[in-house]
Amino acid sequence: MSSIKKLAGQTIWYGASSIFARFLYYLLTPYLTGKFSGTVEYGRMSLVFALIPFLFTLIVFAFETAYFRFMERKEYKIDVYDTLSTSLLISTLGIIGLTIFFRLPIAKFIGLPDHPEYITLCAVIIGFDALSALPFAKLRHENRPKKFAFIRITGILLNIFVVYFFLTVCPAIIKKNPNSILHLVYSVRYGVAYVLIANAAASVFQFLALSREWSSVHLHINKTLWKEVMIYALPLTIAGFAGMINETFDRVMLQRWSPLKGDAATFEVGVYSACYKLSILITLFVQAFRMGAEPFFFKQSSEENAPRVYARVMKFFVITICAMFLFVSLYLNIWKELFIHDEKMWAGVKVVPILLLANMFLGIYINLSIWYRLTRKTTAGAYITLIGAGITIAVNFLFIPYFGYMACAWATFLCYGTMMVISYVWGQKSYPVPYAWKKLVAYMVIVVILYFIHHGIISVWHNVALNYTIATLFLVLFGLFIYRIEKKEFEILLKPYKKYL
Repeated sequence: MSSIKKLAGQTIWYGASSIFARFLYYLLTPYLTGKFSGTVEYGRMSLVFALIPFLFTLIVFAFETAYFRFMERKEYKIDVYDTLSTSLLISTLGIIGLTIFFRLPIAKFIGLPDHPEYITLCAVIIGFDALSALPFAKLRHENRPKKFAFIRITGILLNIFVVYFFLTVCPAIIKKNPNSILHLVYSVRYGVAYVLIANAAASVFQFLALSREWSSVHLHINKTLWKEVMIYALPLTIAGFAGMINETFDRVMLQRWSPLKGDAATFEVGVYSACYKLSILITLFVQAFRMGAEPFFFKQSSEENAPRVYARVMKFFVITICAMFLFVSLYLNIWKELFIHDEKMWAGVKVVPILLLANMFLGIYINLSIWYRLTRKTTAGAYITLIGAGITIAVNFLFIPYFGYMACAWATFLCYGTMMVISYVWGQKSYPVPYAWKKLVAYMVIVVILYFIHHGIISVWHNVALNYTIATLFLVLFGLFIYRIEKKEFEILLKPYKKYL
C-alpha cells in the first residue's frame, strides 16, 4: 500500500499542477465561446488545434517514455538525456521547417485554405513544446515538482493574459482612442490568430524557463543507445499518432463530411469541441495520472509484488473516474452554463455522457498499457491503437454524413472501448495482473444506471431543485456504497492520516 501512496503523492504533485494549469486553460472555453459567439471562429480554432498533437507526437517520438525506460538501464544512464535531446533537436528543426514550407497544402487539408499563417504559428508552438518535452521529463524523473509546477502554471497564465489582452483590452482601448499605437499589433480581422499567438508566447516562455536543463546537454549521440531507443519508441510513436486520430482528428473529419456545408460545418466543429471539453474532469485526471504513473510503473517493475500493486492502482483509479463520471453527468446543466457561453452550442451537450464513458475507457487503457511497456512489446501498443484509429475513421466516415457530431462521440466511445478490451485480453496472456475486473465492471455499470435513472426522472419532472437533490443523493449513495465494499482498503490507505480526521 505504501507504493500506492507514493504514486498518489506523485500524481498530486505533478498531476495537480498539470490539472490546475489545464483547468486555467479550460477557463478560456467560456470566454472564447462567448467572445466568438454566433461566429465560426471557435470552429476554426478547433480545427487548428486538432493539427498540433499530430506533429507534436511525430517530433517527440515517444522520447519521454523512452527516457524513463532507459534511465533504469545502468549502462546507458549517462548518455540517455544527451542522446535523446540531440536527436529531438534535429527532428524538431527538420519537421518544423517542412511544416512551414508546406503550410499552404496543410491549411487547405484541414479546411482553412485562406489562413496558412495559422499553420506557421502552429509550427512555432509545436517546435518549442517539443523542445520542452524532455526537460519536463527530466524534472519528473528527478522529483523536482516545484519547478515543474511553476513553469507549467506560469505558462498557462501568460497564455490567458495574452489572449485577454488581444481580444478584450486592445479592442476596448482602440474603441476609445482610434489613433492608439496598439493599431500596430492589433486588427479585428486576425481573430483566432491571437489565440495562437498567445499559445506561442507560452511555449517560448516554457522553453526559456527550462534553459538550465537544455544548457546541461552535450550534443552527441550514443549510436547503440539511439538504435535501441528507436526500436522501442517507434511502435509507441505509431500508437501515439494513431491515438491522435482517435482523439482529435474527428474534428477534421466532421468539417469535411458533415451533412452541413461551409461555415455551418465549421460552427458544428466548434459545438462539438466546446462540448468535448465538458468531459474535462476525467480528462484532467487521466492526464494527471499518466504524469505520475509513467515513472512510477517503471520504478515499481523490479519489485516482486508489482502485479498486485498495479491491480490495486487500477481499482482506485476506476473508483475515482466512476465518481467523476457521476459528478459531471448528474450536474451537466451547471457545467454547460459555466463553460459554454454561447447558448447555440448547448444543443451539443448530449454527447457529453458518451464522451465521459469514452474517456473512462481511455484512462483504463492507459493503466493497462503497462504490460507492453514493461515487456518491451511496444508493437502491441501500435497494433491496438491502429485498430482504434481504424474504428474511428470507419465509424466517422460512415455516419458523420447522417448524424454529424453524434457520430464522432460514438466513434470515440467504440474506439477506446475496443482498445481497452483488446489490451486487457492480450496483456493477461503476456503479463498477468490480478485485476478485479468483475468488480470494476460492476462499478462502471452502476454509475451508468444511476445516470439513466436521473436522466429519466428529470425528463419527466422539469424541476431544478428536484434535479440537483436527486443528483446529490445518487452521488452520496455511490460514495457510501464504495466505502462499504472497499472499507478495508480505505482504512489501510487512510491509517497514517487518522489523527487528522
